[in-house]
Amino acid sequence: MPEHKRKVGDRGQVTIPKELRDRRGIEGGDEVEFVEVNDEIILKPPTDEKRLAEGYRKRAERSRELAEEMEEASAEATGNLGDAPSWSE
Repeated sequence: MPEHKRKVGDRGQVTIPKELRDRRGIEGGDEVEFVEVNDEIILKPPTDEKRLAEGYRKRAERSRELAEEMEEASAEATGNLGDAPSWSE
């Protein structure tokens, strides 16, 4: 990963290299977040709400698929083994 060095201006301003802005989808006017972790300062790009929503949709879809697979496996097990015995105290 290439390093990008910039000078900090008198008012603390730094220009983010265009290559990094393009790769991370940071545009003029966007807010960014600075996070201090140990001895480093991390700059985080804005949250892409569309990408975030798509991730949630994919996760929900996968959860539904897994539930269907488990239902099929449970039905197969019940067919092969019969119903589970009831537990009495």
